[in-house]
Amino acid sequence: MDNIQSLPIDIQTSKLLDWLIDRRHCNLKWQNGVKVIREKINAAMQDMPENEEIKQLLSGSYIHYFHCLRIVEILKGTEASSKNIFGRYSSQRMKDWKEIVSLYEAENIYVAEVASLLSRNVNYEGPALRKQLAKAKQLQQEMSRREVECQRSAADLRERYYAACRQYGIKGDNVPRELQALVKDLPDVLDKVGRDAAMLEEKIEVYTTFTNFVCEWSEPVLPMLTFAQKRGNVTFFEWRTGNAPTVVERPHVEDTPPEVLAEDAIDWGDFGTQGASSGITAEDAIDWGINLEPSSEDAGGEIDWGDADTAAVEIEVVQAGTDCPEGTARGEDALSILENAHSRGQFIDELMELEAFLSQRLTEMGQESDVVAMSQFQSAPAIIQGQSSEHVRRMLSEVQDLVGRLTTLRMQHLFMILASPRYVERVTEMLRQKMKQADILELKASTMVEKRQEALEEQSRLEPRVDLLAARTQELKKLIEADISKRYNNRPVNLMGVNI
Repeated sequence: MDNIQSLPIDIQTSKLLDWLIDRRHCNLKWQNGVKVIREKINAAMQDMPENEEIKQLLSGSYIHYFHCLRIVEILKGTEASSKNIFGRYSSQRMKDWKEIVSLYEAENIYVAEVASLLSRNVNYEGPALRKQLAKAKQLQQEMSRREVECQRSAADLRERYYAACRQYGIKGDNVPRELQALVKDLPDVLDKVGRDAAMLEEKIEVYTTFTNFVCEWSEPVLPMLTFAQKRGNVTFFEWRTGNAPTVVERPHVEDTPPEVLAEDAIDWGDFGTQGASSGITAEDAIDWGINLEPSSEDAGGEIDWGDADTAAVEIEVVQAGTDCPEGTARGEDALSILENAHSRGQFIDELMELEAFLSQRLTEMGQESDVVAMSQFQSAPAIIQGQSSEHVRRMLSEVQDLVGRLTTLRMQHLFMILASPRYVERVTEMLRQKMKQADILELKASTMVEKRQEALEEQSRLEPRVDLLAARTQELKKLIEADISKRYNNRPVNLMGVNI
């Protein structure tokens, strides 16, 4: 018997209520009695004395049997004046709380209730609070990560904005004005190319002589390059008519307003009404030939020059119209041959044709060591036989330099700006969108900071609740263990699995 008395009673907390009912410590219908007791507790709480400990007992916690016992003890002090000569209290407060304690003790209802409360704390309240606390911590980490991502993306967009501006050759402080300023410098750049075209004389002569020797070609070869080599970057009127104009009236180009255009301020012309009926958007309806987005890729590849054909453009020489005085260059006629899209396209095409010839000729000269090739060019003109590989390579380099100066990405954009003021608006809007997106991302980063702070505050609010629940649960555990121990001659009782 002594050995049995010393053995502890181990009870799994999740099965505590069933254990009490099975051993008839509690009634199966204990909840019906609890409903009556809860109503009496709610009524008794309406009339309580001013006492700090009672306030703490009644604030924010579930009032159970052991709380009621403590309230009765406190009332013995506060209601001592209501004691009659028989030692009984005439105070209604004391009567109410004593009745509540008696109802609790009938059929051990209090044991079932506190066992249910302990189980609920362990199985539901504790895990729920822990889950909320973990969610608040995870949210802080997530917001921190997203804040860094937003800031990094915003910085990347701003860097891409300034990188794009550098490729356009502008600072980016006022995109429309800076782009227009570049166009104003374009004629001087093109005039320099026109002056440098004078060095093409020998290359053109070699190509013309070679073509006539090999193919007996009778048509003019490289007419635009020949013209530019002799006269430079003159007006399109002079190329068209063969005569220099007496008066040049260049088209007037209005400056783009310095303000960055708003997204809905761009006038797409007739495309807006067409898109409503045909489903074609303004963006889809315009084929600009090149991408707005600058890239680091070499622009020396295949280029779409708008209306310029891949072959040489045939220019028809016509008389000036009756509405234009003789010798006066107006409109496109007043532009230089490198400003005019048609003649510039032909100029570049012929440059590339000359480049292709010199490149092919350089390759062939490296393979002309055989007897057949040597005999083939014995009767060739002296200008062909007198060329060395090194000289041809030097001529090729000079032609490639001219091609490169006209086909860089920056020059492509300048030509597009020269051809269409709308292009400035599109470039401005494209760059503005990068900055707008960067601002949006920075705003999102600020929102992430606010949400992280809210999650931190939620964590600060939940942690004391978790600690308080853990303390109250441990207190309940000890009270229940002591109560059950009394029922079994003070045998030690252990409630298992009480973790908050």
